[in-house]
Amino acid sequence: MPVLETERLILREHRPDDLDAYHAMWCDPEVVRYINRGAGALSREQAWDAILRHRGIWAIFGFGFWVIEDKSTGRLMGEAGVQERCRDIRPAIHGTLEAGWVLLPEWHGRGFAREAMGAIIDWCDARFPAKAFTCIINPANERSLKLAGKLGFRVVAHASYRDTPNVLLRRD
Repeated sequence: MPVLETERLILREHRPDDLDAYHAMWCDPEVVRYINRGAGALSREQAWDAILRHRGIWAIFGFGFWVIEDKSTGRLMGEAGVQERCRDIRPAIHGTLEAGWVLLPEWHGRGFAREAMGAIIDWCDARFPAKAFTCIINPANERSLKLAGKLGFRVVAHASYRDTPNVLLRRD
């Protein structure tokens, strides 16, 4: 798995020693507010399973999610990347690079998610030029919808996923 660096960030693989910080991130109410489809915080076991899932996606597809690390402190700030989850959603997004990002609230509003996703999109464009990007975002998550627009995503549908309304966006 490649390590990507930007001016302020290191994007790297999920590691076993990330578990405590990763679990804490997924227990933050602001982090799970729109992402976990109302399921709330992840247990430590679920956080571990998510780390393993991310590593597995890399092994199978050659792409996946990176940990976002603050270059100056080495702190875990969040995660971002692309995935293939074979989601049961219509219209279907299977076969696309499903983009996603999450940052701890203390890092919001300073362009870190855009910086990380810009590097990830550039990396993916160079390696998977024929694949479109998609993302699904809760319609109440105005910050993520705004960022998606800045990254070139456009709304293609309003869809329900796991009984939750979502906006489906695409970037060709």
